[in-house]
Amino acid sequence: MLRGRIAALIMAIAMVGCSARPAIPVSDEQTLVMESSVLAAGITAEQPTLTISEIQSSASSTLFNERHEPVTVHYRFYWYDVRGLEMHPLEAPRSVVIPAGKSVTLYGSANYLGAHKVRLYLYL
Repeated sequence: MLRGRIAALIMAIAMVGCSARPAIPVSDEQTLVMESSVLAAGITAEQPTLTISEIQSSASSTLFNERHEPVTVHYRFYWYDVRGLEMHPLEAPRSVVIPAGKSVTLYGSANYLGAHKVRLYLYL
């Protein structure tokens, strides 16, 4: 009887542990998130620079293509309020072609009052 209860308890704990949604752990202070495929494609990036304004906050980041061929990169700026909560609705993802051996500066503007943090997500 005791073995049955222990087995049931272990199964319940295992099921709870498996039901957790997989997520990429990201620190609150990490303002640039790049998928590994972006680095493998020869793209490097600067941390986004945030300009906070009472009317509309904005951010910019420069991407560099170290390859001898153009690379298309997709990106999205995520905006956060003063408490660190993500602001919705999210911006639509955008794309940019970075010419071979050149750099491109990305610009984003928060469409929300009260945006105090930004995170740039890059992927191919």
